[in-house]
Amino acid sequence: MRIDELLTLMAKHNASDLHLKASEPPIFRIKGDLVRLKSAPLSGEDIAGLVMPMFNPRAQKDLDDRGYADFAYPLPDGSGRFRCNIFRSGGKLSAAIRRVKPKVPTYAELNLPPSIAKLALYEQGMVLMGGITGSGKSTTIAAVLDDINHTRRCHILTIEDPVEYGFTDDKALINQREIGLDVSAFDEALRSAVREDPDVMLLGEMRDAETFETALTAAETGHLVFGTIHSSNCASTIGRILELFPPAKHAHIRNSLAFNLRAVVNQKLLTGAKPEIPQVPAVELMFITPIIKKMIMEGEDLKVADALAKDNESGSEHYTKVLVRLYRAGLISMDSALAAVNNPEELRMALRGISISDGGIV
Repeated sequence: MRIDELLTLMAKHNASDLHLKASEPPIFRIKGDLVRLKSAPLSGEDIAGLVMPMFNPRAQKDLDDRGYADFAYPLPDGSGRFRCNIFRSGGKLSAAIRRVKPKVPTYAELNLPPSIAKLALYEQGMVLMGGITGSGKSTTIAAVLDDINHTRRCHILTIEDPVEYGFTDDKALINQREIGLDVSAFDEALRSAVREDPDVMLLGEMRDAETFETALTAAETGHLVFGTIHSSNCASTIGRILELFPPAKHAHIRNSLAFNLRAVVNQKLLTGAKPEIPQVPAVELMFITPIIKKMIMEGEDLKVADALAKDNESGSEHYTKVLVRLYRAGLISMDSALAAVNNPEELRMALRGISISDGGIV
């Protein structure tokens, strides 16, 4: 069996991911569950024979130097595109390969909340998307960018590693730069980005101080900047950003965030309660209201979560409210809702119409 045959089989069975591991047969993720193919277990040599034809020189160097490689792989006939992570485990190659859907899904198709559309209305500033790997951050951002594509005459520039969705220009002009294919390194792409006359920029993961400062500078100079960050919820994102910088710069970063941050989104992907909707995004939204702006500037980060929970006007939605809404809509089970929160008792109270505010029960 060749890798292209396995990848084609993914589409046939509507599998989102393919896992290859020595001593196991190929494993598909279908509707959130891992399903082993009825075939012989693969050896380390079998996996090497499957994945090595996919490698480009950069991916091979990454594997040799770092022990893993990330890259995109299109089927030769153009029928599919895949995001690949090849890595070493126990001295042998393993692979996690995700099928990229050919069409950028809409908000409705993703079951995203209506207020997510507000993100596409900003013309300047920064929007951050948080969540763990595999939580659907890239797909949600792609939906927002495609909304802009269909509604605004502007230049959208993305820096991706690898490109996950291919956009088709509508009202917007879209340039997608893939690391290793279109530009040698992320920092090179970042330095040249503002010279390429973008109106909207997707800069990928905010993984270090240099990247974040570049993104802030772009936001300050009139661009709309989207980026991702690893954080557990919207309120904790401010602290996560500050961890990238020495304490001496915190006041400056706080000031810049207060004036340029437009919204923070955090997403979890939950098991759906309906067979036709196997996975449901739980999306916490925090629009930067005057109250939250003041808290950011004054270092009152511990009060941000409470302000978010009380916000009923801006379109913001705290995770507890999100989970209550999804459960009452029948999209997720009680078990899924409780597993997604740090304080299950607070969620149970919210489902009974009881909320906690300022230390009292309302």
